[in-house]
Amino acid sequence: MDLSIVIVNYNTPKLTIDCIRSILDAKLNIQYEIYVVDNASSDDSIEQLKEAFPQQIAIIANKQNVGFSKANNQAIKACKGRYVLLLNSDTIVHSDTLDTMVQFMDAHLDVGAAGCEVNLTDGSLDKACHRGFPTPDASLYYMTGLSRKYPNSPKFNSYHKSYMNMQEIHDIDCLVGAFMIVRREAFEQVGLLDEEFFMYGEDIDWCYRIKEAGWRIVYNPTVSIIHYKGASSRKKPFKIVYEFHRAMYLFHKKHFAKSYNFLVNGVVYIGITLKLALATITNLLKQGR
Repeated sequence: MDLSIVIVNYNTPKLTIDCIRSILDAKLNIQYEIYVVDNASSDDSIEQLKEAFPQQIAIIANKQNVGFSKANNQAIKACKGRYVLLLNSDTIVHSDTLDTMVQFMDAHLDVGAAGCEVNLTDGSLDKACHRGFPTPDASLYYMTGLSRKYPNSPKFNSYHKSYMNMQEIHDIDCLVGAFMIVRREAFEQVGLLDEEFFMYGEDIDWCYRIKEAGWRIVYNPTVSIIHYKGASSRKKPFKIVYEFHRAMYLFHKKHFAKSYNFLVNGVVYIGITLKLALATITNLLKQGR
């Protein structure tokens, strides 16, 4: 088995079905399998998926929403592929993308994980597919707007690194869990996704551990996918906001806190708390309209 494709579904049956159909329509030259993990959807997702794909997919049906990391891990433990692809349910895969990415991984044995160009529905780049690690400096420049003011600066734009040639294949710090192909040897070495991250940050953490273990992380813009971003997360705005900021805290505490003194760490944690409070108030005001 060349590639195991893992898709987590949560109340998005139509999007998930469209995603799977884009894979099947590609008529791939590789051997692949598709796992769909349903995170206790409250609709008839499982019935729709079984009706649409009675033979083509394996379904893992959870009794409760266990989060993105754990759901992916459930399928990764069961799958057989030389590579595992994390693929969001709200994506459309172009016909040449998966074959090309497997060929790329086969040709570059030092690459632990790779991603393609991820485009939003308006044709713009989903910036999450091309990122630097969120160090305190990078996060500060991003939140204060310096990264947008100086987009060509390696120092100030170290968060999204868009000063790099986005048309060429190159190494990057971290990819996005919407599309991330990972070599089996790499995740067997560093372990699976960290289940402390419920639905954000697990992709950055995985890339950090893979890169720390000596593997390359590569951005390959020669192929692409379409990402209907946020389609599976719009129904619980406070949960989304909370988990996003909780992931910031977990990642900093796990990977960076030991490298900084208590003053820097204190500023980081206070900043995350204030940002969470502001985002929560903004969401409440929007809901009240």
